[in-house]
Amino acid sequence: MKKLVFVLSFVLTLYNCTNQKPYEIASPNGQVKILLENKDGDLQYSLFGNDIDMVSNSKISMFQGLKVEVLGAKSNQVNETWRPVWGQFSEINDNYNELEVILDYEGIPATLYVRTYNGGVAFRFNLSEIPESKKPAFFMEYGLAETSSLYSPAGEGKPFGPIQIETLRTRDSIKHRFKMPLVVETAQKQYLSLLESDLVSAPGFNVINFNFDKQSGNLVSNNKFTSDEKKLITPWRVILFENNIGDLLTNTVPLNVAAPNQINDPSWIKPGKTLWDWRVHGYQAKDGFTYGIDNESYYRFIDFAAENDIEYFLIDDAWYTDVEPGKMTMSDKLDLDKVIKYAEEKGVELLLYYDRRQGSYGDEALFPYYKSLNMKGIKYGFMSSNVPFTREAIRMSAESNLLINFHDGPVPLTGVTRTFPNAITREFCHAQQDSRRAFTPQTFIRMALINAIQGPLDMNNGVFDISSVNAGEREKGPKKLNSLQTTSVAEAARTLIIFSGLVCIPDAPEAYAEKLDLFEFIQEMPVGEWDESKVLHAKMDSHISTARRSGDDWFIGSVHVEGGTLDISLDFLKENKNYIITYYEDTEDTNSITNPEAYQVRIATVKKGDVVKAKMVSGGGHCMWIRPE
Repeated sequence: MKKLVFVLSFVLTLYNCTNQKPYEIASPNGQVKILLENKDGDLQYSLFGNDIDMVSNSKISMFQGLKVEVLGAKSNQVNETWRPVWGQFSEINDNYNELEVILDYEGIPATLYVRTYNGGVAFRFNLSEIPESKKPAFFMEYGLAETSSLYSPAGEGKPFGPIQIETLRTRDSIKHRFKMPLVVETAQKQYLSLLESDLVSAPGFNVINFNFDKQSGNLVSNNKFTSDEKKLITPWRVILFENNIGDLLTNTVPLNVAAPNQINDPSWIKPGKTLWDWRVHGYQAKDGFTYGIDNESYYRFIDFAAENDIEYFLIDDAWYTDVEPGKMTMSDKLDLDKVIKYAEEKGVELLLYYDRRQGSYGDEALFPYYKSLNMKGIKYGFMSSNVPFTREAIRMSAESNLLINFHDGPVPLTGVTRTFPNAITREFCHAQQDSRRAFTPQTFIRMALINAIQGPLDMNNGVFDISSVNAGEREKGPKKLNSLQTTSVAEAARTLIIFSGLVCIPDAPEAYAEKLDLFEFIQEMPVGEWDESKVLHAKMDSHISTARRSGDDWFIGSVHVEGGTLDISLDFLKENKNYIITYYEDTEDTNSITNPEAYQVRIATVKKGDVVKAKMVSGGGHCMWIRPE
């Protein structure tokens, strides 16, 4: 870890009175400010961004109903740089100002840490003594303006919103439980995201949800401490602040406040791309072969992966029939030992699914058993949103040198990829075609701009044979025919736009082989090991354009709901250098409903300052691969 650290500390003491003078702490660039004050025994904060009041007069407490006294405070300034094991950036700057506030809740000591970053703020409590007669709860209000609009994840459904705060205050019929990461759009078109980070380091707490309190007129979260321990540390409660909604996706505050890497030697952790069998069952190739749960099907996946630099092959459910602790009875449909040996010979790593509904789960024998099969990782299904179990599963999988991918509504442990980088991805979204449905282009944009804020997503983008899916030629495809509205180019773009440590592409090898010139974009782009990432354009329900750099190569993916042209300025390229650019584009004939697989690939040269007109059809996409000439 490379560190450049500057720390400045000094101690401030407040007057011992009911209403104590407020503290003000600003971000390093001065654009984000927190005002913290004690009003009649209640600690309150206000958040200002660009001198605009974003969150007003909002209570924050660990013991509601008890009066708090501020005994003193210490201020620190920190500026350091660290390198993640993998991520959207190869190096991350951790630059913040911090206020360490010493509190007393009617005889109960507590410490509140407040950090201000250029991109947001974070709050955490630490209690070293908890009386048996008192149960703490991390209570926090968010005093948002009436004109602010909210967007929230909705599990496997389309994220909902916009819902105005004014509407919540005036209508009794709206009873939403808002989930993190909550996105707030202000009347000034500035954007907040409300979430938490480092839950993995805070035993005794569950995932936060948000409710609207009509009495106070504020959005609130109230996370109760459920442990019998006599001390606690809370997760960081985070508020991100950006002028552009797309910048919420590359905001590093949630990672910066998370605990550092806990794996001594993470060299075995390799992000990458994986083929996947589940959505291909029933697909018939042109040579007459039909895919299923059998050795020949898996050999075909492994062969294509080996020939096209795909690191992994993921085998989903039904490879076993019975579960005992540390032992599974293999399905008679295939000989898994032969598949494992074949993959070893071809240099392809295997990932293996596990469904906890089919037997004992969470026992310490499971992960060593997967390791004994020479698996690289586990896809864990139906674990429920159980925080203690999820925390332990991540730790135990790390002990067995296994990557772990959580399926089916997992815990959004934001920041965990810094602490346990083997937690490679999770399906905190509606994965494409999941529940045998197909999501719309608008739903993709919403999940890309909302769900993805909490961390890497396993969304299963990358369908190339769209016509086959829409014709119902897949056993696990959507129940409704012709319900997948997308284009082949949009599918390629989505694999870049959605950040993940494991990009799971769901189509048959033959579907990719027939479009190898388009598949080149997926094949050439690295996964998870980016030097730089930025969102060039983003608008809710409309479009998104994401650029990622690896070395001197740039990969850019864009999608558009209604269709249109985005101006992509190449001002991020180096001066006095020529670049080769490969365009992967929708054509004049492409139609996301009637002709989704039409595309074109062309090569040209560009330089810094050029502007690319990225033209897309409705539901379509646009991709670019730029590298030095």
